[in-house]
Amino acid sequence: MGEVVNLRKWRRARNKAEEAAQAAANRAAFGRTRAQKETDAAEAAKREAVLHGNRLETEKE
Repeated sequence: MGEVVNLRKWRRARNKAEEAAQAAANRAAFGRTRAQKETDAAEAAKREAVLHGNRLETEKE
């Protein structure tokens, strides 16, 4: 026989774990300083410029 489980407690524990995971993701995404956000944006723009500069142009007929 399996272990007897209180479903209410199990659901609460599951919800608490999901909320903790969401909170961690939010802290990583939104818990940065303005300087960090600007640095990340500048790096992304630089990567995009390098990618665009190395893109091969094909002739359209």
